[in-house]
Amino acid sequence: MAAQSAVTLHGEGALTEPNATSTAETYNPALAPVGSRLKVALTPSAESTNAELTVSGLLPNRGYAVHAHINACSASPELDGPHYQNRVDPAATRQAPSTNPEYANPRNEVWLDVRTDATGSGTSRTTVPFVFTDRGPGSIVVHEAMQTATEPGQAGKAGARIACLTLSAVQPQGVEPRGSR
Repeated sequence: MAAQSAVTLHGEGALTEPNATSTAETYNPALAPVGSRLKVALTPSAESTNAELTVSGLLPNRGYAVHAHINACSASPELDGPHYQNRVDPAATRQAPSTNPEYANPRNEVWLDVRTDATGSGTSRTTVPFVFTDRGPGSIVVHEAMQTATEPGQAGKAGARIACLTLSAVQPQGVEPRGSR
């Protein structure tokens, strides 16, 4: 079996109303205004991944719970899928996502909870002890809660989805995408 390379994921854009071509969408313009900007980079480093989220134009002096989700953004927030988990909770279902703190935690998922300043800007960073190869998240979702819950039975919960940013793989320099020849 061939070794797989770690993948860098990136997303950037200004929030729009959901549409067929947008990669940055607001589901709740009162909490995530149209025109707000989101930028994220998930960069591998040895056996871990450094994640950084930068936001601007959101509500000032407010916390937002933010997580990686398995699917790309869509017009319907529920289609963004559950949180990406490095080790997937075997008891989780589409109707009942994982709330088991053994799986729903910031070391097995990508949590980028952010607090904005007086201008609505903020930055969040984390490092997770895994890298993405052939399976990775499709989006970063901003939730209405001011921070992610961590207690048993509530772990990972963050309220309604209010915005989404689609992620894409970044090709290393000098590497051609598959099928380009």
